[in-house]
Amino acid sequence: MSESTRRGNRLSKIVTRTGDDGTTGLGDGSRAAKDSLRIDAIGEVDELNSLLGVLLAEDLPESVRAALHDIQHDLFDLGGELCLPGVAVIQDTQVARLEQQVEQFNAVLPMLKEFILPGGSRQAALAHLARAVCRRAERAVVRLHHAEALADPARRYLNRLSDLLFVLGRDLNRVANRSDVLWQKGKNA
Repeated sequence: MSESTRRGNRLSKIVTRTGDDGTTGLGDGSRAAKDSLRIDAIGEVDELNSLLGVLLAEDLPESVRAALHDIQHDLFDLGGELCLPGVAVIQDTQVARLEQQVEQFNAVLPMLKEFILPGGSRQAALAHLARAVCRRAERAVVRLHHAEALADPARRYLNRLSDLLFVLGRDLNRVANRSDVLWQKGKNA
């Protein structure tokens, strides 16, 4: 049986009832509790990927769209890595690509001299929300790493991705001719 046939059969039955006992299957065939650190990390990465899908439903510059599309594939790779204990999928080259994109998108932005609040355009607000979800996913992956060693690129990838999402939020405001929303210390004191 070919890999594509096995994959198609595996995904053709959605309701399996195997998780009714509070466990879920991992890619290696083992089972894990649905509230385990591993499943929590997988879920956080999945939520981040889903939120990027919402952002991609918006009107975006092609450069942002292409970056986010690549990131969605990377996050699916990361989910696969988390689903297969002991396997490393995310590579240093993927981390380096994010670093290059941070520099590229940040190069056209004015220097940041103050803290900013999430907001501005809808697209920018969604990018900032994705950044916050990315940080939560990173914390879940770090917790899992403290319990079971993970490859370094996976953690670094999420850290760089949150930086990129911050910069993309600012860039999306620039494209929409909206200013960053500046934090005003003690505004309501």
